Amino acid sequence: MNHLKVKDNDHLYRDVNTGAIINTDRSSFEKYKKSKQKFQSMEQDLDYVKSEISEIKFLLKQIVKSNDSNS
Repeated sequence: MNHLKVKDNDHLYRDVNTGAIINTDRSSFEKYKKSKQKFQSMEQDLDYVKSEISEIKFLLKQIVKSNDSNS
């Protein structure tokens, strides 16, 4: 396995055979994964809130329509 150090970065190496970049800084990688997970969770929460708001709007429109027809 031949690796060349990437210029100006202590934790990155290039695999000579495949050209792949290898990150040897595990703590930064774990931090990145946690950050990505948190972002995905926030996106899911936002999608849920949007869905709930849409349902509330639909129900409000039904109430208004029902009140208009009873008038």
